[in-house]
Amino acid sequence: MKHRIVVLGSGYAGASAAGRLARRLHPDSVEITVVNAEAEFVERVRLHQLATGQRLAPRRLRDIYAGTSVRLRLARVTAVDVDQKIVTLVDEHGAGEIGYDTLVYALGSTGTDHGVPGVATHAYGIAGEESALRLRDRLVRLGAGGNVLVVGGGLTGLEAATEIAEARPDLAVAIAARGGLGDWLDVKARRHLRRVCDRLGITVHEHTDIVGVAEESAVTGDDRAIPAQVTVWTAGFAVHPIAAATPLKLAETGQIIVDASMRAISHPDVYAIGDAAFAEGPSGKPLRMSCASGIPMGWQAADAIAARLTGREVPKVSLRYFNQCISLGRQDGLIQFVTADDQAKASFIAGRMAARYKEMVCRGAAWSVFHPTLLLPTRRRTTPSRKERRTAPA
Repeated sequence: MKHRIVVLGSGYAGASAAGRLARRLHPDSVEITVVNAEAEFVERVRLHQLATGQRLAPRRLRDIYAGTSVRLRLARVTAVDVDQKIVTLVDEHGAGEIGYDTLVYALGSTGTDHGVPGVATHAYGIAGEESALRLRDRLVRLGAGGNVLVVGGGLTGLEAATEIAEARPDLAVAIAARGGLGDWLDVKARRHLRRVCDRLGITVHEHTDIVGVAEESAVTGDDRAIPAQVTVWTAGFAVHPIAAATPLKLAETGQIIVDASMRAISHPDVYAIGDAAFAEGPSGKPLRMSCASGIPMGWQAADAIAARLTGREVPKVSLRYFNQCISLGRQDGLIQFVTADDQAKASFIAGRMAARYKEMVCRGAAWSVFHPTLLLPTRRRTTPSRKERRTAPA
């Protein structure tokens, strides 16, 4: 019988893992199934572009996996039984189940309101395609002179604020950051960021906590009201709640704790990757939720699974960072070079060249997903049968 590998989620991490597994393992001995709720791949790193009315090319998952050994099942995951090795699903035909021998958990994350009153009712997000389209429709209806406040000074917030301000110069755009504007960047990179905000007319509220959101304003921790006919909430992400209902060992963040091979420390038949995983990077610092983490984590898990199934040595590759890529509209950007553990160096690229660099990175990430088995080895490795694994000496 074939070894059943089930990948939950087909974002950057899940799709990367599934494609790499198909390159490493022969379909005669493994069955790879990807479970995903949506029929199309979502380029999450471009959702701020979608929110401002730009068109993103549709990418059907069936087209991506066509011609590979990967099976696609369009369904929403409702539960995972890691003891019985069963995933419960709901699709167009109703409830169902799928069994696995190895599970790759890549259900990702979504935006979170951190319990701030009014966010769920009045704010807009860009953590998913549906929320980005909802924001797009609202911005279309917002007349000239309208106020837009982006809450959150991280990468997502910076990209959203600058994209909106560039696409709609007729709006009054502001950003509220809990710390200083880009305070994790090199000092000269921060100066460039501030110049871009000034050029685009973005009002910056630094060291500002937003403690409430109303229909046309946001309330700060010091009881000020910032005008906001549209509030865009980018202040953090939360992982999918499915793992919390399992006996998997979780971090306080709700992420599944994994070892260096992305294997769950509590259940050796489960691997977690992307935003769903709590993995240590260089210096023991957890890898951040990002495409820059998710794709290498997918590769790491796929290589480890293939090695263990075929009796080969598990590769030991330390995951690290090289840069942070920030688009600041379509014509400007920042590429902050960083140490292995994600600390800013004194070197960076800014301006139009940085915008091109970021675009190249986004296209490269998507290309790797859209061509999952390119350069397929002429000989993919087979695995022992389950009967042989049961009878083999420990």
